[in-house]
Amino acid sequence: MDLNTVREVCDARRCGPWRPGDAWLAGGTHLFSEPQPGLRRLLDLSRMGWEPVLTLPDGSWEIAATCTITQLSRFARNSRAKAAPLFEQCCRAFLASFKVWNMATVGGNLCNGLPAGPMISLTCALDGVCLLRAQDGSERRVPVVDFVTGAGRTDLAEGELLRSITLPAPATASLTAFRQASLYALGRSGALVTGVLDARDGSLAVTVTAATVRPFRCRFPCPPGARELRAAIEGAVPDNAWFDDIHGLPPWRRHMTLRLAEEIRTELTPGGVGAR
Repeated sequence: MDLNTVREVCDARRCGPWRPGDAWLAGGTHLFSEPQPGLRRLLDLSRMGWEPVLTLPDGSWEIAATCTITQLSRFARNSRAKAAPLFEQCCRAFLASFKVWNMATVGGNLCNGLPAGPMISLTCALDGVCLLRAQDGSERRVPVVDFVTGAGRTDLAEGELLRSITLPAPATASLTAFRQASLYALGRSGALVTGVLDARDGSLAVTVTAATVRPFRCRFPCPPGARELRAAIEGAVPDNAWFDDIHGLPPWRRHMTLRLAEEIRTELTPGGVGAR
């Protein structure tokens, strides 16, 4: 879509002070998908030269905001990390064309804050932490689970930039499980649930996305029983937090979330289905 209110596209390295009507431009797959009447200038991040994915000295993975879905998928496929399958599963949850895979960015998916954003699901499940950079150069770190605050809402301040997302080494070394549901084949996620079993202490984290307006996580010191898991999810997600749109009504999303979460609990419970 043409953005006919935009008057200027600038290299983000030399764009000067932030102005009203500015927006960061990474892949642009969402930015150019609908009218943006308030925009006057785009600050292009494509020449920042950020390495798509870095392995830090402590074993953590740092994903640049400009990392494309293709780059992330390729990096994970070449990794021996236990959590590597979850990357491909979440990348595939886009159900997108090759053009979107090669243009859409991890950072853009997070900053859009849409409930069905699979990069939100992935980075939240793996204890991701966002590095945010303000206009004055100061930085702050916010967990992904707190970064997305509602449907299409994030913790970004005016002019603030998402620089990267860091996934800690213990998370990428954990066993994972993935479940997704949609109302129709190749449809947008109506419910997406992930499970991460910590290899160090056997704790389990279950993350609910797509069905809710923002991510919700439930942590257990060990895999819970079915009733405990259900009670934890129902207690964590308020009634008004179940998302409601054309891709699924709240009662259906709630039902599918509980069903998928139980499948994940069964899959990640050592030795079988676990206590009921």
